[in-house]
Amino acid sequence: MELIRNRISLLRDEMKKQNIAACIIPGTDPHASEYIAECWKEREWISGFDGSAGTIVVTLTKAALWTDSRYFLQAPKQLEGTGIELMKQGLAETPDILPWLAIYLRAGESVGVNPQMFSFNAYSSMKTELEINNIELVSIDLLSQVWTVRPPMPLQPLYVFETKYTGKSAIKKLELLRFEMKKATTDTFVISALDDIAWLFNIRGSDVNYNPVVIAYALVEENNATLFVDIEKLTPETKLYLKNEGVSTDSYLAIYDVLSHLSPSTTVLVDGAKLNQALYESIPARCIIRSAMSPILKMKSIKNEVEMAGVRCAMRKDAVALTRFFMWLEANLPSGNLTEISVSDKLRAFRSEQKNFVGESFGTIAGYAAHGAIVHYHAVEASDVKLAADNLLLLDSGGQYLDGTTDITRTVALGIPTEQQKKDNTLVLKGHISLGTAKFPLGTRGSQLDILARKAMWDLGLNYGHGTGHGIGHFLYVHDGPQSIRMDENPTVLLPGMMISNEPGMYRTNEYGIRIENLVHVIPAQKTEFGQFLEFETLTLFPIDQQLINWDMMTDVEIDWLNKYHQMVYERISALLNDEESKWLMRKCAPYKR
Repeated sequence: MELIRNRISLLRDEMKKQNIAACIIPGTDPHASEYIAECWKEREWISGFDGSAGTIVVTLTKAALWTDSRYFLQAPKQLEGTGIELMKQGLAETPDILPWLAIYLRAGESVGVNPQMFSFNAYSSMKTELEINNIELVSIDLLSQVWTVRPPMPLQPLYVFETKYTGKSAIKKLELLRFEMKKATTDTFVISALDDIAWLFNIRGSDVNYNPVVIAYALVEENNATLFVDIEKLTPETKLYLKNEGVSTDSYLAIYDVLSHLSPSTTVLVDGAKLNQALYESIPARCIIRSAMSPILKMKSIKNEVEMAGVRCAMRKDAVALTRFFMWLEANLPSGNLTEISVSDKLRAFRSEQKNFVGESFGTIAGYAAHGAIVHYHAVEASDVKLAADNLLLLDSGGQYLDGTTDITRTVALGIPTEQQKKDNTLVLKGHISLGTAKFPLGTRGSQLDILARKAMWDLGLNYGHGTGHGIGHFLYVHDGPQSIRMDENPTVLLPGMMISNEPGMYRTNEYGIRIENLVHVIPAQKTEFGQFLEFETLTLFPIDQQLINWDMMTDVEIDWLNKYHQMVYERISALLNDEESKWLMRKCAPYKR
């Protein structure tokens, strides 16, 4: 890891030149994205850690990386030999970043951050907390002086996402957005989140791995809408489309100049959790700025009938691909030649045979045996292992189809499972069923339902460290808000039309991991004198491994749910399969009887 040590040394040299005592580098981009273009992977470049969540802090004498429980096994391996200390977020003994800085910095010293990489909210919070300890927060792009040879910005052309898939035109969406802006008493909305922009203008692209988005900014005003995008991404056809939808275009970085020339009488709406500090600083101080959650977030979280019809179509395609894949896996496992990488590649190949398949919705997690306990494990050549008929395979994968986005996790026994494995899997399944069958009043938040997925495990002193459910976009981000189901509080209530995952898990370090994930759709259940109640419609269509179930632990109600789920899977998928595939699926979906 000498390369990483050298990079940190170069950064420290630049910090000394600029009189900066510490530098904070997050794993994000100017658009607050989860998956980011290569040119913005600053935290990965300086540390070698490539997880989806984590922040590195470098002082003149120390370096530390903060990340959550998903990466407690992965991070130590990637940080080994770099001199970077792992700080395990969420543990009582682990200090947060700013209190840690307060220990190691002296009053009057400065902390440098690139304002493009921090949201306005995050920057303001940091500034306030550091000032309490008489430490100054400075906007400075230190890494631009150190990481000088970067990958170029992506320049692939954007394309139109047709109304036959979206159900609403960009003109209609702009009309609805302007109505929300009026309710917020604002006349200008600055948009930086790439999924918000893609959804609003019905455009898609290939600038970022797994997410079909376009690197751009946008400005929506009472009578104008502007897309700030590299001119090379536009074709004559997309220019005409945007013009017809009432959208003008300007160069990507021109937004800074446009914002700086806003009239002092302008009332500007920003999403402080997404808009980066550099853009915020471009808005004239005389403007009235209102910071609130982007109205687009809620608008796109509630899927219309056209979008949901597409999602159901995508689920059927995914099920066909998964059926063919698992048949192939069973047939080829005895060869002893299958590895985590080879099965991931094969699954992608089966998905790619389906109509309207665009790509994977995230990097497949194929975790065999102990690797299954690494929640966000991603096999690389150095870690790739061969599969054998003596442990569990956790397979978390998804597809991006023009029809919709999928995300499914299945854990299967490749040999004869142990009683402990069956017990752990059954606890996960009980939690999955408990949440999936919930009925709840309108106004319920995801955090209020989270215990349903965990109670069977909690009763035995067991738990898992990740959230239970995340929102899903429509041919967009596989992790899409604002809705979620997790222990952390989230003020967003679950509403009809929202899609969300149901994915409890169980992980035994150095042994195996288990997760069962279906996507569900919030729908009306019934209305009583106590108000409107909602429930979940299960969307994912693929059997759950029955050889991993301890049936004595299952109630009659749970067995009935599983039997009905498997019946639904078979009825909706079998007609799309050949005779051999249909018979295989029938065996996997066979009802259990006590």
